[in-house]
Amino acid sequence: MRTIPSSELIINDDGSIFHLHLRPEQLADTVILVGDPGRVELVASFFDTRECNVSNREFNTVTGTYKGKRMTVLSTGIGIGNIDISVTELDALANVDFETRQVKPELRRLTLLRLGTSGAIQPDIKVGEAVFSRMSIGFDGLLNYYKGRNEVCNLEYEQAFMRHTGWSDLLPKPYFAVADEGLFDLFRDSTREGITIAAPGFYAPQGRWVRLEPADAHLNEKIESFEYEGRRITNFEMESSALAGMASLMGHRAATICTIIAQRIALDACTDYKPFVKRMIRMALDKLATI
Repeated sequence: MRTIPSSELIINDDGSIFHLHLRPEQLADTVILVGDPGRVELVASFFDTRECNVSNREFNTVTGTYKGKRMTVLSTGIGIGNIDISVTELDALANVDFETRQVKPELRRLTLLRLGTSGAIQPDIKVGEAVFSRMSIGFDGLLNYYKGRNEVCNLEYEQAFMRHTGWSDLLPKPYFAVADEGLFDLFRDSTREGITIAAPGFYAPQGRWVRLEPADAHLNEKIESFEYEGRRITNFEMESSALAGMASLMGHRAATICTIIAQRIALDACTDYKPFVKRMIRMALDKLATI
């Protein structure tokens, strides 16, 4: 059995994992992921009890209970790289013995639900709606670094998308990661099904032009017009693909739900979106408490 070197898995002197600063006993089986560190307190404000509150860099964590269900809420910060850190360290907390540095013989399965905000790219999706990312398109290339990526991605959609867009060889190959079907069934009646792009940046990777012009000024038009098996790409955000893909490879179940706060087609954005986010959080907590 492989012993994981200290350079590969860094454990702090207090027994916590390197970035998240959590100890294994502080992690619940149900984990809500948010980007904004300030949103951790918003989610935790719904909890009935709290047992720990840990903070390091952009990673804030509260573990407590909601309607008797033990849950952890963790902020990941912005971007795919932080999802790589967060999901790897959450899995290690659950499935690596920190004393022996070996994977435990019996693996623990986590439920990871990201609650985020997003911009819609289809005209019929309204600000305030909640979109469930049944499939997520990674523009970042992260999953391509992991063995087994083809087994957890929809390769037919990948090929159709690259043909439709005339995908540039200079860009990372996109991957189409699939969310957990059980979570999709759980949230089917409370969200809109979507295919979400997870971009590696907020500006040019999402077609925005401030001073630096995007390499393909028409890429968003190609994205908006893509349709395969009757399904369209619905929205942009920055984390969902790595979450779905890495969780699938590790045997966890994961999904992303985003409140729409901008309508890219109508060139409209809502800055007072907190009521929509609070509604999404309560809905998600109520659903998660039943499983």
